[in-house]
Amino acid sequence: MLAHVPAGYAHYPKQAVPRGLIETTGARFKYYHIERAGEPVPAAVDALAQAALAEDPAFAFAGDHGFCLLHRCGADFYFLLPTVWRGANEAWEAVWYRHGDMPAFAPFDPAYPPASGPPRPAFCVWELGVVAHEALAWSRFLASPRGPADLAHWLEDRFAGEV
Repeated sequence: MLAHVPAGYAHYPKQAVPRGLIETTGARFKYYHIERAGEPVPAAVDALAQAALAEDPAFAFAGDHGFCLLHRCGADFYFLLPTVWRGANEAWEAVWYRHGDMPAFAPFDPAYPPASGPPRPAFCVWELGVVAHEALAWSRFLASPRGPADLAHWLEDRFAGEV
């Protein structure tokens, strides 16, 4: 018996879809959608996510490099997860969400039951497929001379496929 997996839960695959680069306030993000096959992120939601990254001062990650996931969770709930590399080898993440007809993405507060204390939510199994790839890609970059060609190679090193 697993305490936090309902007996009726049926797991299914999703797709990680690289969507290019987003540059905002000096930061560079490899941008991904996480979505179920046949249920892509709507263009209007994608536009809201990109606007949040470009316009909200909370995303002023000047000089940072990282990746950003826009995860479609069901019919109308989305996580926006910009993650930057800091401290040389640490992934620092912001968690934003949009639900239903919210006009914009907003910071996600996990301080609700059952997540009101430790441990806290982090990445889900679908997001971890991209996170694992990006961790290895950043490690390869760190082990390189870290010149402009190495950075360009890192920016092009993206994951696509089933997660």
